[in-house]
Amino acid sequence: MSVKKRIVVAMSGGVDSSVAAAMLATEGHEVIGITIKTYAYEDVGGNNGNESSCCSLDGINDARAVAAQFGFPHYVLDFSEQFADAVIEDFVAEYMRGRTPNPCVICNRKIKWEELIRKADALGADYVATGHYAGLRRIPETGRYVVSRGRDSGKDQSYALWALTQESLARTLFPLGAYTKPEVRALGTRLGLAVAGKGESFEICFIPDNNYERFLKERIPGLEQKVAGGEIIRDGRVVGQHRGFPFYTIGQRRGIGVAVGEPIYVTGIDPGNNRVEIGNEKTLYRSGLIARDLNMMKYERCPSGLRVNVRIRYKDEGGVGSAEQLPEGKLRVVFDEPRRAITPGQSAVLYEGDDLVGGGVIDEVLP
Repeated sequence: MSVKKRIVVAMSGGVDSSVAAAMLATEGHEVIGITIKTYAYEDVGGNNGNESSCCSLDGINDARAVAAQFGFPHYVLDFSEQFADAVIEDFVAEYMRGRTPNPCVICNRKIKWEELIRKADALGADYVATGHYAGLRRIPETGRYVVSRGRDSGKDQSYALWALTQESLARTLFPLGAYTKPEVRALGTRLGLAVAGKGESFEICFIPDNNYERFLKERIPGLEQKVAGGEIIRDGRVVGQHRGFPFYTIGQRRGIGVAVGEPIYVTGIDPGNNRVEIGNEKTLYRSGLIARDLNMMKYERCPSGLRVNVRIRYKDEGGVGSAEQLPEGKLRVVFDEPRRAITPGQSAVLYEGDDLVGGGVIDEVLP
């Protein structure tokens, strides 16, 4: 980008966003660093020091230090109210529907982009930039923006970006898309960043101890008493009692609470009847899925019978199948080979090669 721009950079205080901001500053752009406060620390529990969360107090201080080092302003914005409404409430509601949500997808669209772009407009900024490992380009023939996998396949973060709108993508920069993680750390060292060797955070930011069960119990008074003691079903027979259907997820093997002489897994969750269904390995495989909240990216509408590679969870390498757009913002995917543990609430993300075609939230699993 030869023309110098005013760019808002989302800064968590980690090495990736810090390097992205420093790169843009050294290229001569007018950088404004912004760290988003997404929750009240005292409200989420699980980590008194908040030392590992991407939105932690330590992260705020580290981001501020980078801004001071490179001479650009840094602000902390409190989006905790918007985050609670858009992300946390959906997270709790999805678990209470027997689903396993991906809150980062909603946070990316609603908070890290839509709210941040509003702030960028108020600051007169041209773009927002993040430290995501993903590519982005505009297709000249259609004018559409498409996200692609980052060069570092082990760090690629395109999966969590499927819900971004064309309007948001038109204002977005991914400075790290062409770099690997080791290259980013090395660049951070050359730039003199104290965070160049900083460790990574893998848990959901508002559950810093990674204990979803604790979090749900604290958010919903009396939850344990309401859901404990339901039936565990195998092949139509009651084989035990569970501790609460929201505390299980499809494909789970450990902590089910019954022994049947062979490895067993959670294969279904029935919140209406407070039941958890279990089975052996082969019962986890399904032929396809229907996704809701469809967002198309590469095409305005999914071409009928489009052949795609579909990832059904963050670390999934994907499976080949055919996609068909349905009415009411839904999508059907039928896989060439059955896929293991397709989980309602997770994202189904479609790719052509490295290009992100679109995605949606898994709503139904096909037999």
